[in-house]
Amino acid sequence: MKHSLKITFILLGMFFITQIVGILVVSSYIPQVKQVVDSSGNVTNVTVYDLPYGMNPPDTAPKTNLVSIMISIAIAVVIMFVLMKVKAEMFLRLWFFIVVALAIGITINSAVKVPYWSVVSFLIALPLAFWKIFKRNIIVHNVTEVFIYPGIASIFVPLLNVGTMIVLLIVISLYDMYAVWHAGFMQKMAKYQIQKLKLFSGFFIPYMSPKEKAELAKSKGKKKKVKVSLAILGGGDVVFPIILAGVVLRTFGGFIPALIIAIGATLALAGLFYLSEKGKFYPAMPFITAGCFLALGLVYLIF
Repeated sequence: MKHSLKITFILLGMFFITQIVGILVVSSYIPQVKQVVDSSGNVTNVTVYDLPYGMNPPDTAPKTNLVSIMISIAIAVVIMFVLMKVKAEMFLRLWFFIVVALAIGITINSAVKVPYWSVVSFLIALPLAFWKIFKRNIIVHNVTEVFIYPGIASIFVPLLNVGTMIVLLIVISLYDMYAVWHAGFMQKMAKYQIQKLKLFSGFFIPYMSPKEKAELAKSKGKKKKVKVSLAILGGGDVVFPIILAGVVLRTFGGFIPALIIAIGATLALAGLFYLSEKGKFYPAMPFITAGCFLALGLVYLIF
């Protein structure tokens, strides 16, 4: 096992809680189909979305949306590495700040549906995003992560169906394997975020082993460098299962099918943590995707 049992359970707990919050947030933004009568008396079914900040999806087919999402992800990765090369740390922090503020605002807005609450939600999200991006606090960082990915997932769920979501998970898993095991992209990106940007897009838990704590105690207040271990879980590993759970929620019309997806993803991640070895890097998405697919098969069998 790569991390101690305590740290492993904390990571799994944060992951699962975020999945549940994600399902609840997505369910609050499920579009409503309303009948509209035109001047000629013709009745038309219109899908009405309720996402704030101009995030309502375009009226395009899921296959078209899938291609657009994959292209957008590829462009975002390229831009990220270009900005890393030119050392545009402040621009990247501002980019993260805007995304985080919008995502938290969408999540908070889902709790109450009253006029102008979206404005209040954004005003609440702004200081949280600022504290997260420009101040260093582990508790604030991880708590806000729980609210970021449900907001992001709510934007993508209306764009996809089960079929396109399966394709997206396979593509992301293949990319994750290549980026971690072959090219080392993920390790470089994580290292850059932590060391240069002083932030991380995912759950982040620094901790010391008993040996490291003993070394620190022996120093008796003297300045001494002590190695600190890091337990991290990337944001993509958290958000994609939420998107699938949201799509399943829309398709099957119930909380339980979506919950099965969340449980499948969590169990798969637990299996990865159990099999992983200290000092080695692993792509989480292939394992999480496998758990999601098994859970999806179970959903189809039951419902």
